[in-house]
Amino acid sequence: MFIGKLKQAVFLIIFSFSSANIFAQDTVRLNIEAAEKIFLQKNSALLAQKYNIDAQRALIIQARLYPNPNISYVRGLNKPDSLKAEQAVQIQQVILLAGKRKKQIAMAETNTLLAEDNYLDLLRTLKYTLRSDFFSIYYWQQTSRVYDEEINALKKILTAFEKEMEKGYIAKTEVMRVKAQLYSLQSEYNDLRNQINDAESEVRTVIDSLGIYIVPIIDTVKIANVDPLKYPLSTLLDSAAKNRSDLMTARHNLALSNQNYKYQKALAVPDVTLSGSYDTYGSAWPFIKIAGVSMDIPVFNRNQGNIKSSKFQIKSDEAALQSVQIQYEENVYRSLEKAITQHNLYKSLDKNFPKEMDILSKAVLDNYTKRNIGLLDFLNFYDSYKQNIVQLNNILGNLANSYENIDFMTGTDFFYK
Repeated sequence: MFIGKLKQAVFLIIFSFSSANIFAQDTVRLNIEAAEKIFLQKNSALLAQKYNIDAQRALIIQARLYPNPNISYVRGLNKPDSLKAEQAVQIQQVILLAGKRKKQIAMAETNTLLAEDNYLDLLRTLKYTLRSDFFSIYYWQQTSRVYDEEINALKKILTAFEKEMEKGYIAKTEVMRVKAQLYSLQSEYNDLRNQINDAESEVRTVIDSLGIYIVPIIDTVKIANVDPLKYPLSTLLDSAAKNRSDLMTARHNLALSNQNYKYQKALAVPDVTLSGSYDTYGSAWPFIKIAGVSMDIPVFNRNQGNIKSSKFQIKSDEAALQSVQIQYEENVYRSLEKAITQHNLYKSLDKNFPKEMDILSKAVLDNYTKRNIGLLDFLNFYDSYKQNIVQLNNILGNLANSYENIDFMTGTDFFYK
């Protein structure tokens, strides 16, 4: 029995240490520039895409190579000891016609551009994820401080009231109302912490930095002073047309389809094989030199199916490009519209409101502790105070992310350079 309990105790100790190590995290304060620098240096997905670009570039080298010549040697075995045994040497060289080699090189070059597009699109997406999470974490952390203060204050009140209730000075219903409010705040706070932790996890994944807890440093003054109308819509649209990676991908896909169509038509033209041979004692003449040329006759297979398929692929990619063009224009317009709305909402707020509410909340807490105001007024004020701070931080977070959304939709760092 004693040994069993000892083993259980040792297991609990080991588990407690291992759990502490698993969940132990270093707190790191980072601004957005430092986070992006780490991201560009360490992100595994970006490194994989870079290697893919190199792999596609190597295929350009391969496409430039000519077909190897073929050489064969034959010796007769019917007179192995005779110097007059038949010996033949033949060499063949395939000559590509209809510009097949140039067309293959062009397709390899376009595939490299597509690999670069994929890299830029991944970079754009991950950068947007990093920045938007960064802003969200910052303002959620500001909100969490309000919850911390309210929860700690209610805990102190609840502890004092429970002692007063035991003495009969306070009704149990009042204690239960405070306790219910505390539990409600703790539940909301837990949901908020889960949001923060999910965003923290995503940021750690993007910058490949496990085992840290990030405290973002944000230049809130800079965000507050940004003018969403600094750049006209036409400028944003022009930038998106030049820099959006999904638009470049659609263009390069269409170019590749056109190149493939030309290549498939070229494949309908047979290649020529040139040959030359030298034969000794293999015919009526002791020495014979032969030159030849051969090619397939395109009677049955003229690559009709592939040519027809490549023509339909062009139409498909044309429609896809048109879809992306319509989408990017609407995306840019809507992102600018959102930024203007968020900016106007922020400008309409009273900038002294948070400080005044903070001062008032402390006064209300003090007055309730002294029993100068009733429970209902106290709980209503605290709930209103919390809701207003949460909404304010949501407005500020949405404002910051609205500018980042313009950068994402245009593929250009207009507001966060």
